[in-house]
Amino acid sequence: MNEKIELGSLNTLRINRVSEPGIYLIAGDEEEVLLPNCYVTKEMDIDSTLEVFIYTDSEDRLVATTLKPYAMKNDFASLEVVDTANFGAFLDMGLPKDLLVPKNKQKSTFNVGDIKVIKVLEDDKTNRLIGSEKFDLSKEPDDLEINDEVEIILYTKTPLGFKVIVNNKYEGLIYHNEIFENIQIGDKKRAYVKFLREDGKVDISLQKIGAKKSDDNPSKVLNILEENGGELGFTYKSDAEDIKDVFGMSKKAFKASLTKLIEDEKITLLEDKISIKK
Repeated sequence: MNEKIELGSLNTLRINRVSEPGIYLIAGDEEEVLLPNCYVTKEMDIDSTLEVFIYTDSEDRLVATTLKPYAMKNDFASLEVVDTANFGAFLDMGLPKDLLVPKNKQKSTFNVGDIKVIKVLEDDKTNRLIGSEKFDLSKEPDDLEINDEVEIILYTKTPLGFKVIVNNKYEGLIYHNEIFENIQIGDKKRAYVKFLREDGKVDISLQKIGAKKSDDNPSKVLNILEENGGELGFTYKSDAEDIKDVFGMSKKAFKASLTKLIEDEKITLLEDKISIKK
């Protein structure tokens, strides 16, 4: 059970009393917070404990919910813009109240429908949760080693590749020439540490270092053919970008896969298409 109620986090609190608007939960220091009736169930008994998320309502009062938001305080997240105003933009974070990103916390233009990568913070002046595009990432990845599996969020596209947030705190980069699948800003993925640079940044790979993916490629091509009725308009001469978009691999890997499948008599190669051999 929480000793104190913590804004922007999951709290384990004790059910203390029932009231007209809902039930009041209490922390170890005896501070209370309301869980509105819309989240109350018959299984919630006095003195039992409950895990809830704490945020503020429209009147800036602490309030509890059993809903799980898309991000907690100090987390990075990719969220959709649902409304804009002169003073900022509102992003959907999976709660009845949207997350405000004030104008002075924005680096880019916010339009309804955009996906933005932000950090969830507690505003020092209002003690509310807000989002910010302006954040610093640590350059001391002391707890990472080459080939470690990590969690990444893509947040910026550069001439070299995609900048990513690694494990919610470090800056990483995936080079364009090492990407063989469709990715975009806001994507959250599992990836691997390729190299730890002297400047504190981390080179990231979408494939495990040293793993031989080539053995899986023929099966991948065959599966995609099956999903598309048994044939597709691809050959050895197909465009590399089209191959990457559909099959998620380089042209070299695709051509090697075709050769393997033809040798195994699993596909037929025609002038303008490939098809599963019947």
